[in-house]
Amino acid sequence: MHKHGRDYYLSDIPLDEAIRKFGRTLAEAGALRNTAPERIPLDRANGRVTAEPIWAERSSPHYDASAMDGVAVRAADTVGASETRPLKLSVGDQAAWVDTGDPMPRDADAVIMVEDIQETDSETIEIYAPVSPYQHVRALGEDIAAAELVLPQSHRLRPHDLAACAAAGLTEVSVRVPPNVAIIPTGSELTPIGQSPKPGEIIEFNSLMLAAMVEEWGGTATRHAPVSDDFDLLVRAVSEAVSESDIVIVNAGSSAGAEDYTSKVVSHLGELVVHGVAIKPGHPLVLGVVDSKPVLGIPGYPVSAAVTCEKFLRPLIERMLGTPGQPRERTQAVISRKVHSSLGEDEFLRVRLGRVGERTIAAPIQRGAGVVMSLVRADGIVTIPRFSEGVDAGEQVEVELLRPIESLDSTVVAIGSHDVTLDLIASELRRVDPRLTLASSNVGSLGGLLALRRGEAHVAGTHLLDEETGEYNVSFVRRYVPNEDIVLVTLVHRVQGLIVPPGNPKSIESLDDLTRRGVRFVNRQRGSGTRVLLDYLLREGGIEPGDISGYEREEFTHLAVAAAVAGDVVDVGMGVLSAARALRMDFVPLSTERYDLAIPKQYYESPLLEPVLSLIRSDDFKRKVDALGGYDTTTTGDVAAEVNRGGG
Repeated sequence: MHKHGRDYYLSDIPLDEAIRKFGRTLAEAGALRNTAPERIPLDRANGRVTAEPIWAERSSPHYDASAMDGVAVRAADTVGASETRPLKLSVGDQAAWVDTGDPMPRDADAVIMVEDIQETDSETIEIYAPVSPYQHVRALGEDIAAAELVLPQSHRLRPHDLAACAAAGLTEVSVRVPPNVAIIPTGSELTPIGQSPKPGEIIEFNSLMLAAMVEEWGGTATRHAPVSDDFDLLVRAVSEAVSESDIVIVNAGSSAGAEDYTSKVVSHLGELVVHGVAIKPGHPLVLGVVDSKPVLGIPGYPVSAAVTCEKFLRPLIERMLGTPGQPRERTQAVISRKVHSSLGEDEFLRVRLGRVGERTIAAPIQRGAGVVMSLVRADGIVTIPRFSEGVDAGEQVEVELLRPIESLDSTVVAIGSHDVTLDLIASELRRVDPRLTLASSNVGSLGGLLALRRGEAHVAGTHLLDEETGEYNVSFVRRYVPNEDIVLVTLVHRVQGLIVPPGNPKSIESLDDLTRRGVRFVNRQRGSGTRVLLDYLLREGGIEPGDISGYEREEFTHLAVAAAVAGDVVDVGMGVLSAARALRMDFVPLSTERYDLAIPKQYYESPLLEPVLSLIRSDDFKRKVDALGGYDTTTTGDVAAEVNRGGG
């Protein structure tokens, strides 16, 4: 055993093979037994899994009961009654008044509803039609018969199941004890939630996410304090967790770095089954068995951690509870842009979804194992097989849904340039109507117009300056979306400029200062309106992009630029004033521009877009935008131009 040095992958096997190999080893070690049963009261049993069949202890109803208000009769006494020849029955002898739920008199076998009866006097009634035996009668055991199977074993209890159990005479049920999952975060760089991390430190939030996932799947979670990157400390922590828990998760330390000890710890304490699975994200996964308990070493990046737990931890919890996994709903969609993928790895690509015309559009979300917001924003997952190099724009893909498919019909798909007001629209829409969703993807102004051209979006945010005319957006719409009638609706006028740290320590006052030695810059991506504006201003000032350190470094949103400045990763970035204000950065204004929503006319006039347009035209929305700073809402909601197909 080596405590130090790099631990290169012992294996790098396909996902399905890793699942089989791990499952086989766990079965041989007896690690897949159902958890122990416990008896609990019905009022604590919702969501729990039955450990044994549930049999009725009494019938429901437990007596013959009237199902209506009326009179109880013998059906045989009603033969011959008709509208033309009413039949008289004597109350007390041939008929007895009953209310819904009352026990049936011993010799009665039917009920006549009160509205079908005419009282002649206090002792006599008239009826106008015969009744059949057990009409309007709830017979003993009609719902549940004593000794009947109410619920099978391995059934997750729902609210109406609890009602059925109570009706069957039960006060408590036998359920599986939820598997307890110990979660051990590792890394000397981890700092608790609520503290301000220094450079090199990371807030430990993975255990919070993983514990919630465990509880959602039916288990219980124990979050342990972070353990430093020390072999002996990790051995002690894992050994103690194994003795106290059903499953142990070691978060981070599963890769091949000099301080990644998880695989060594598992080998030292038990059997290392797999180290390295051909999936992306989640490649450096450790799977092992210690004292007949599953031990999983999952990567530290949050997306990798979520993916590997979904693929390997969730089935373990479900197996121990005896519940079969419920596959998510799937649908077909069109991918909105080309996605490259590595050969040899199954990739799980997160996408945003919406229905545009007759097609479901899947817009890829920013990739990266550390991009936790990709988990937040995702509507679905596209699996790119390991023998594929990716998918082409416009290609049909299968999507595993993370939200109901019906919700796609109330989703507005916005692809294009980023602006903070789009986030405000998304939030305000949900306040107006919780069913409405604005799904926005930040691909730049040109990318948004091309998405409109391909019929993949309802709206594109754009702020492209025509250098020859000084006009915004019209000529670009004419050039890039010639196949659609487009309505340009002004969202805001906004101030673009240089985002700098508080106090502007490098004294950056103009674009010329970007060329100074020691000034680190961050740019927006190619195709964004901000990049087009910057290049225009650089040409006007006779400044060579190659003279700017960091010109090639790109971010996809204004807030990402501001965050890079706030984090001292760079000294300055190009962005909007509202992003600088949001992160309390200083700002050097350079230009005011018009930011429009380009909307195909067919959607501009549709019920789907009506709430969006009403919202941005409201005084309340304009006040909230003004409060962000850096915006002029004087013309917000106005139609700036209509560009007809064919260039009109």
